[in-house]
Amino acid sequence: MDIVAKPWPALWALVLGFFMILVDSTIVSVANPKIMEGLHTDITSVIWVTSAYLLAYAVPLLVTGRLGDKYGPKNLYLIGLVVFTLASLWCGLSGSIGMLILARVVQGLGAAMMTPQTMAVITRIFAPDKRGPAMGLWGATAGVAMLVGPILGGVLVDGLGWEWIFFVNVPVGIVAFVMAVRLVPKLQTHNHTFDLLGVALSSIGLFLLVFGIQEGAKYDWGTIAGPLTVWSLIIAGIIFLVLFVGWQAVTKGEPLVPLHLFKVRNFSLANASITTVGFSITAMTLPLFFYYQLVRGLTPTESALMMVPMALISGILAPFVGKLVDTINPRYVACSGFVLMAASLVWTSVLMTPATPIWLFLLPSGLLGIASSGIWTPLSTTATRNLGPREAGAGAGIYNTTRQIGSVLGSAAIAALITARLAAEMPAGAPAGASGFGGQLPVALQAGFATAMGQSMLLPAAVVLLGGLTAAFFAKPRPVEAIYATFSEPAVQPESASQQH
Repeated sequence: MDIVAKPWPALWALVLGFFMILVDSTIVSVANPKIMEGLHTDITSVIWVTSAYLLAYAVPLLVTGRLGDKYGPKNLYLIGLVVFTLASLWCGLSGSIGMLILARVVQGLGAAMMTPQTMAVITRIFAPDKRGPAMGLWGATAGVAMLVGPILGGVLVDGLGWEWIFFVNVPVGIVAFVMAVRLVPKLQTHNHTFDLLGVALSSIGLFLLVFGIQEGAKYDWGTIAGPLTVWSLIIAGIIFLVLFVGWQAVTKGEPLVPLHLFKVRNFSLANASITTVGFSITAMTLPLFFYYQLVRGLTPTESALMMVPMALISGILAPFVGKLVDTINPRYVACSGFVLMAASLVWTSVLMTPATPIWLFLLPSGLLGIASSGIWTPLSTTATRNLGPREAGAGAGIYNTTRQIGSVLGSAAIAALITARLAAEMPAGAPAGASGFGGQLPVALQAGFATAMGQSMLLPAAVVLLGGLTAAFFAKPRPVEAIYATFSEPAVQPESASQQH
């Protein structure tokens, strides 16, 4: 293996960039009302600012993980960091919703180049039985970033304007670039071929599925144009994804998704579980921040401060969880985290009325922090424990892809559900999605809007319970000696055992 004497400086350098790109997955949620107001658009359009980023982020991950294996994870990470940082500047300078969405697509492509490299480097420079603390830091970064995003976004939106949620990435990106150049080692590369048909099938399938789900309510789940309907797009997307999986099974070249990895029980289950996490974290922030700002009249900063207990508790507990999962079955920690997350979301949903004392929302926020600390690290450790060096990029790409697909579907599904619940709960004649108001809603509309947002919160709660059910079937982690023995088997890892050590 590419184990190095001092791996932690390299990890810290990568974590800074990883933190930045994950913050951008959720930072927009708190700024949505201000972007709607500033760019004169509606809820459906502004949610595409998040969905476009997540979609452009998710689709290339399978390829960029493999590119890191072939050309070096350090090189791919640095290229992606430059793309992401320049696209962030473009986002802040955008003067229309269309231009902002386009810039977010480019930003997502940069993020896709970076993310698999962070996980692949951990897999390659830390021994399997030493990855717990490293994955603890990686997991803490992922969890805290997705929770801190709205907090940072609120402060920037109120203090400087929504554009600064993107401008702030420029100096951070420069610092992250310098650190990566100096601290991240160059690792051995592995030659790979690329499955272009697989890229096309997966990209088209994901786009059609997400577009159909998210835009369905806009077209009343009917005709878009001519013979083209919402349901035809969704069904076509599913067909393309099924064809993609079938092609991966029969291709004689090197598949984009090595399906043999899914024969490893824990790898498969961890991927299924992280999909539900991506879905739920992305989905929960949209109705919550619309409620805080449009029903309760909180500023973006005040809304974001409601998330402080969640971020603080998650960050404090994550390192301890990292050490814990090296000594006990991660199943117990992960299942507890999933159950607590579902309980927190249901609790929040119940509180979402116009008259609830606002401080009460801090309690489920704290519970969500406890839950989050018990989810990210066990899942990432379980997914990567059995991966060999040659498969590190592919495995990391698959794991991050499933998380991002969950986020994309969460964004699309919650957009559709919010629209549907607003249509059911708001008085006749009310502006669609409250887009006709720049701030707090009139009292007559607050109850219906709060009810719709509370009902929407139950979707991520239900999905995250499925993640807990999946994690309950994790097998006991294998001994390190057995993992190294697997690496030396020609069918899985052609390099000799001496090379692995």
